[in-house]
Amino acid sequence: MTTLKNDRFLRALLKQPVDKTPVWMMRQAGRYLPEYRETRKKAGDFLTLCKTPELATEVTMQPLDRFELDAAILFSDILTIPDAMGLGLYFAEGEGPKFKNPVLTAADVNKLAVPDIEQELGYVTDAVSMIRKTLDGRVPLIGFSGSPWTLATYMVEGSSTKEFAKVKGMLYDRPDLMHKLLDVVADTVIQYLNAQIEAGAQAVMIFDTWGGVLTTRDYKNFSLNYMQKIIDGLKREQDGQKIPVIMFSKGGCQWLESQAETGVDALGLDWTIDIGMARHRIGDKVALQGNMDPSVLYATPERIREEVAFILQSYGKGSGHVFNLGHGIHQYVDPDNAKAFIDAVHELSIPYHL
Repeated sequence: MTTLKNDRFLRALLKQPVDKTPVWMMRQAGRYLPEYRETRKKAGDFLTLCKTPELATEVTMQPLDRFELDAAILFSDILTIPDAMGLGLYFAEGEGPKFKNPVLTAADVNKLAVPDIEQELGYVTDAVSMIRKTLDGRVPLIGFSGSPWTLATYMVEGSSTKEFAKVKGMLYDRPDLMHKLLDVVADTVIQYLNAQIEAGAQAVMIFDTWGGVLTTRDYKNFSLNYMQKIIDGLKREQDGQKIPVIMFSKGGCQWLESQAETGVDALGLDWTIDIGMARHRIGDKVALQGNMDPSVLYATPERIREEVAFILQSYGKGSGHVFNLGHGIHQYVDPDNAKAFIDAVHELSIPYHL
């Protein structure tokens, strides 16, 4: 087993002392990097890029070769799960993801079953193994999945949505169907994340991108409950090492206390809450990840440093903070600004750990 040369990301998630605040970026391997765009062109299309372990490894490593990041995240897509369940994922030019076979009726829900992870999603676990080997202990590797509710929104709508009309229609009219759908997706996510852990992921993250569109009652019933089921079913140790779990509900900072009760190691925060206030609310129960507005990266390097300094000051002294953006990095950000951000976190955070 390769020894980690830089483990501050894992240490911070477990609230252990670190020399400086670790930093990584959601969507750090992506379209803002010219080298990513070249590799995607070579792949021909996005799905081929995801489904070819060599290419997924190549793009996972690209930001690490450019920036001093403290973690790598598997290059994949949250919609690999519904694709493996037979929904027929494809990407329409300029329109985002779509499904040939959306889940619209009781018959569609009843047909859903947990796929054979090795058979249908082996390309993901192969990529995890390949990335872990290529990293050679440089930094830890994060595996991930979408939350059941977030995956359900795409599965029922058949594409991206701003209205959530079909999925909320099912939730309110046929809650029994929605619960059945979410249950099979949660069972799949458990197996999928455990397979990633067995393949070499050293931490895992659950992306609940659309949790924030729900009422408090519905968030607890239709999103948090199923993430709780996943957390209860995950392997929390592999090869003698603890596997930290991060939960991120975008737009869900009003429910931090409930999220912290689930047994996760860390909560992701979007940029709509002051991180000091979040820390005050949950105490030392879990670590916090976040939470700079991604749009700050359109500003000057000087302004980016100011924002980093403000967030570090707001969190305060001690471990338990993984610096990140409040959501994924935007595709039109200048990579030099991303570098200014990462360098500022490392430089300015040192006094908070003395």
